[in-house]
Amino acid sequence: MPLRPEIISFLETRATSGLPEVWQAPVAEIRANLEGRPAQSGIPEEIYAVENRFIPGPTADLAIRIYRPHWHSPLPVVVFYTGGGWVLNSLDIYEQAMRSLANKGQFIVIAVNYQKAPEHPFPIPFDDCYATLLWVQKNAEKLGIDPNQIGVGGDSAGGNLASAVALKARDTGDVKLAFQVLIYPCNDNALAFESAKTNGTDYGLTTKAMKWFWDQYLSKKSDIKNHYAVPVAAKDFSGLAPAIITTAEFDLLLDDGYIYAQLLKKSGVQVIYREYEGLIHGFFSMAGVTPAAEELHQDLCDEINALLMR
Repeated sequence: MPLRPEIISFLETRATSGLPEVWQAPVAEIRANLEGRPAQSGIPEEIYAVENRFIPGPTADLAIRIYRPHWHSPLPVVVFYTGGGWVLNSLDIYEQAMRSLANKGQFIVIAVNYQKAPEHPFPIPFDDCYATLLWVQKNAEKLGIDPNQIGVGGDSAGGNLASAVALKARDTGDVKLAFQVLIYPCNDNALAFESAKTNGTDYGLTTKAMKWFWDQYLSKKSDIKNHYAVPVAAKDFSGLAPAIITTAEFDLLLDDGYIYAQLLKKSGVQVIYREYEGLIHGFFSMAGVTPAAEELHQDLCDEINALLMR
């Protein structure tokens, strides 16, 4: 399928913006250039309640945002980790996506503003994300959460973090996750798959930018062997939580997500895999650009609830 018309228009506008690529300017400038992204993300819809609070992390207090679709409890929860190459993005950019998931799924969504690279490289963002999961489990009763229906999710770098958190939850036995939602995850830093070549230059996120993001996140060569940094490096994928994995046809990470889905399947993990045609990396948080974002939100909610009803 060709690119959707609204995506073509978006990419054309982006190409004429004159904004520097991520490797061409200081990180502070790149972050500042994203201040207009909430408009791209869509107008936040009405929801029963949104709560901002801070929780203790391993090295700093962490800002979290709790989205509630109604007052009834206990409810399932998705602990969500936002994308941005472990370097960029704020919770505000994901406001509509998080509200949409909570409303459509009728479950609680908790998003965390984990510390970002390059100031805080691996393992700090990962440790922040895992600590958030442990905090949610510990406070499930107070939060009105069903402790048996806790899942994790994330897009792009957040999909990497969700994958890694799911691996550690299995390794330690700290939390028995009900599901993991991986939206075009970046789980293999080698970028040696075919889609990194075919989709690597003209569709928003480029392979060169992705390599730059990986360089900011991994501060030591030994990190590439750590499956909490590079999930595809895990030697064993058995016993992981059921996975919902989505990819986009014109995303350089298309093969990354597909290959990870196959690795999980071969290890006996239940996997729901879906590729979205005519779309690019980042469309999950682009409700202001394409209706496909809301379509994805609904599909994810339907799939999560189907897993919870098993």
